[in-house]
Amino acid sequence: MGRAFEVRKASMAKTAAARSKVYAKYGREIYMAAKAGVPDPEMNQVLKRVIERAKKDQVSADVIHRAIEKAKGGSDDNYIAVRYEGFGPGTSQLVVECLTDNVNRTVSEVRTCFNKTGGKLGSVLHMFESKSVFTFKGTEDEVLMILLDAGVDVSNYEIDEEYITLYAEPTSYSEVRNALKNAMPDLEFEEDGVKWLPLAATELTDEKESEQFQRLLDMLDELDDVQDVYHNVK
Repeated sequence: MGRAFEVRKASMAKTAAARSKVYAKYGREIYMAAKAGVPDPEMNQVLKRVIERAKKDQVSADVIHRAIEKAKGGSDDNYIAVRYEGFGPGTSQLVVECLTDNVNRTVSEVRTCFNKTGGKLGSVLHMFESKSVFTFKGTEDEVLMILLDAGVDVSNYEIDEEYITLYAEPTSYSEVRNALKNAMPDLEFEEDGVKWLPLAATELTDEKESEQFQRLLDMLDELDDVQDVYHNVK
C-alpha cells in the first residue's frame, strides 16, 4: 500500500478516536442533564445548553437522541462529577474535571498521567478562580448596553478583533446568558460555560518540560472520564 496509505490510515484512526471521545463526553453530559430533570430540552434549560454545545462540536443527532432516550428509559447508570488537581512539568498547574461511574478507576488513571510526565497530584485550586465565560462576535457598545439595560453585572471583558469575551461570577451565568440571548436570539457562542481560570499564567521555556506538558494534556485527553482540563500555561 505504501507509506502514504499508512500515514492516511493513522490520521483517520486518530480522527476517529478524537470524534469518539467527543461523542462519549457529550453523551454522558446529555444523559445526566436529561436524567436530572425533564428529558425535554424545551423544558430543561441545562439539557438545552448541553445540546447546543454538542451540536456546535458536531456531535451527531443520533448520539444526542440515544443519550436522551437512555435517560427516558430509566437506565440505572450513574455518573458523578469529580475534580483532581495537580502539578505538571515545570511550573504548570492543572485542574481536571471528570464525570465517572468508577472513582477508583478514574483517580488511578489521572494519577498515572501526572506521574508519567514528571508531575503529581496536589492542591492547586487556590491558584484558580471560577468564572462564567462567554465569547462571541459583537461590539463593545452594543454588548455593554444590553447588559446595562438588563441590570446584569460582569466582572471584566476583553476585546479581540471582532470577538468579545465577558467574565462574570459563576452565580451570574444564567442571568448574563439570558440577557444576551434575549437581546440577540441568533447569537452563537464560541465559548459558553463556567470555567477555572488561572490567577497567574506561566511559560514553559524548557523544551523538555514543554514536551512533557503537551504529553500530559494528550494523555488526559485520551481518558474517557475526563471532561475538561484547565491549566495556567500560556
